Amino acid sequence: MKVRGTLTLAFVAISLLAADLFQRTFISLSVRFLPSRRHRILAAWQQLLARLVLGAVRFPGGARIDSIPVIPGAPGVLVVMNHQSLLDIPLVVRAIRPGYPRIVTRERYANGKPLISHMIRLYQYPTVNPRATVRTDLERLSRAAEEIPVPLVIYPEGTRTRDGELGRFKRNGLRTILAARSWEVWIVTADGYWQCAKLKDFRANVSSIQGKIRVDGPFRSPDPDQGMDALEEFIDEAHLRMKGYLAELRGNGSP
Repeated sequence: MKVRGTLTLAFVAISLLAADLFQRTFISLSVRFLPSRRHRILAAWQQLLARLVLGAVRFPGGARIDSIPVIPGAPGVLVVMNHQSLLDIPLVVRAIRPGYPRIVTRERYANGKPLISHMIRLYQYPTVNPRATVRTDLERLSRAAEEIPVPLVIYPEGTRTRDGELGRFKRNGLRTILAARSWEVWIVTADGYWQCAKLKDFRANVSSIQGKIRVDGPFRSPDPDQGMDALEEFIDEAHLRMKGYLAELRGNGSP
């Protein structure tokens, strides 16, 4: 229903604008003057925002969303998730508890986006240009992956698909991350959200969401010393697993 979609969009937009102001003032000042509580403050704030968005989608939006499994929020955790909608970020944030993740994000979101751009800086999200093959860009991502003290999330498709089917992995980013260290990898597969891939789709389609999510893992990634062939094989396997999990969620088969 468009009425529900309109109410949901209005509520989320107003809430996030207010949250942007609160984040730039109270949250930023809190982590600056209470450094020993930084991790706890950022985790609580990110969880609150995820709850706010998903709660609005459920009501007044009318979406039906399954309970979200938990992924341990520990260093060395890498979450690989398919990319269907704007809700993928709050979904993965709610899954990682306790703590909070850093999310590999497109470079263009780092400026000019209310709440999001400041969050990228505050939470130190690694930013990438999806088309970049420049060595310095990949080296920056590698350093971020090697030193990160919290879970890392990547959407290896790089963009949302129109029909929700799993797209081709853009391997540069994932390959660089896997080569930086050994990881405890969790595969997160979501379905039922692709009708709301873009903001303009929410108004018409939010009430039709029947969201499902599956979490599988952990899978130990190859040690970087094993070489690139082992990493490529691991990426192939992750893609096949995710494709099978998505088919299972859609009732089209099992992995």
